[in-house]
Amino acid sequence: MCVFCSRSLLNIVFAENKIEFLSKKTMKKIPTDIWVDIELFQNNFNKINGQFIRNIVSIFKISHRYGQISFLFMKNDATYAYGKGICNLLSFQHYPKYPIRIDILNKKKIIQVESGEGFVVVLTDDGLVYLASDDSRWKTNYTLRLISTGNDRFEMIACGHYHLLLLRQDGTVFAFGYNKYGQLTNSLSSYDTVVNTGLKNVKIIACGANHSLALTNTNHIYSWGWNDNGQLGLGDTNYRRTPSLLSFPGGSIQSPIKNVAAGARHSLFLLEDGQIFGCGYGQYSINDNNDQNAMVPTKISIENVQSVACMNYTMKNNLDFSLALDQSSHYYAWGIVKNEKLLSPKTLGGRPKSFAAASALIMGSPITFGLTPTIHAFESNDTISFIGLLNNPDNYDIEFVIDDKRILASKCHLKMSSKYYSRMFSGEWQENNNRVVIDAYSYEVYYSYLRKLHTGHIRINQSNIVELIDLANCYGDEQLFKHCRTFIRSNLNEHTLSTYLPLIVKYELNDMHGKLVELTIENILPKITNDLCENKENIIKFLLWFFEQ
Repeated sequence: MCVFCSRSLLNIVFAENKIEFLSKKTMKKIPTDIWVDIELFQNNFNKINGQFIRNIVSIFKISHRYGQISFLFMKNDATYAYGKGICNLLSFQHYPKYPIRIDILNKKKIIQVESGEGFVVVLTDDGLVYLASDDSRWKTNYTLRLISTGNDRFEMIACGHYHLLLLRQDGTVFAFGYNKYGQLTNSLSSYDTVVNTGLKNVKIIACGANHSLALTNTNHIYSWGWNDNGQLGLGDTNYRRTPSLLSFPGGSIQSPIKNVAAGARHSLFLLEDGQIFGCGYGQYSINDNNDQNAMVPTKISIENVQSVACMNYTMKNNLDFSLALDQSSHYYAWGIVKNEKLLSPKTLGGRPKSFAAASALIMGSPITFGLTPTIHAFESNDTISFIGLLNNPDNYDIEFVIDDKRILASKCHLKMSSKYYSRMFSGEWQENNNRVVIDAYSYEVYYSYLRKLHTGHIRINQSNIVELIDLANCYGDEQLFKHCRTFIRSNLNEHTLSTYLPLIVKYELNDMHGKLVELTIENILPKITNDLCENKENIIKFLLWFFEQ
């Protein structure tokens, strides 16, 4: 193997004249939004240089006490802080035009970010957890503190108001911080060392304001901590200082549990079959139109739910609400919204395209539910939407099956919208065959493509570009292929080159050659030169590889 640039940002290894691309660990937490339109936040950072914004890969919005707003921006090579609140936590000077690079996170891939009252926590893909705070009890000294338990590595984090849960890669749960209500499980608060909760074999964790939740690999839910509103789902309002097994009314549920989420004073449980249950503040029985908080898991009146989100902190306007997205791309809100009680879920108008956009309809400005990828949106000139024909259980004659998920559609519309589907559903196609299994693409990508055929709108980011351009090429969709080519050209730089170079070669994107030459001369060659100067033993390997070409 010939490695000619061992520390290059490209992470390219040359082996037998082939390029191998190094893979990274992905986030275990189920993402609430698979993307967010960064233009939602334009009022928050309209003074920042446009080129910088276009290079943002993911974003996390931080709501501080006293109404301050801050952001963490992730680019391919670095993490940046923006806003007075986060800059104060890190001893930075805030500049309205310039996000500040966080040097300690250089070259680290961030897979999760969470925040509580006065602190922010970051999880990297190598399992390290960093914490920043202006609370002296956390002992951060206004910088990022590495939270360490020897050689332990973590795969998920969750933040309450004043406490933190950490899920180790072996399924063990640890807790950290404030413990007045038993949210750490022991009798004392702990800011020096993490506390072993005794829970093992856990796959998902969540924090409310002062309560904690854990879902095990055996489909069991444990809850502990604050319980004034019945948010622990145990049938009473007593605090718990040890994890307690939660039960669903009427015995065991039939479906596996897909996800758990925690609001400030309530808890949500999403099942694989699309049912959703809630308990605590603002969670009301499906069969009882009163405002009594449910103290056991109670079914919420929405079906075919794909994802849920809720705020785990309260604000001056008493925003203690929940959001859900169903299979037909409708968003719902319920709970306490600006001091108004929504006893049953209300469909949000305006057709929001993300939880962040849905939250803006309620709050007036968007929030992020965890670290969220940003996207570039492309639209056709046709503004007519036929979204009602997609995933409509009352009007479909074809279903696409991807893993264990279904997408329902109309053959007639697909034939009119796509030459590929016109060929598929004509000729030798058997009319009694109304089921197509898709194994070449992920559910998210295939759904976004079918949605494009119904709305003329598609969103492209670095995580879906590889699949989308392949789909565009295979399906002969010239418009989508053009959008993908435009996206690659606008985002091609030294940090994205390892992702986009194989696509440029495979799909013969020859119009990129000029930019490739520019990148090579200005960015790649100087880095190779510096690396060879620092690692002189690599010069022979490099020259041998060079002359072999």
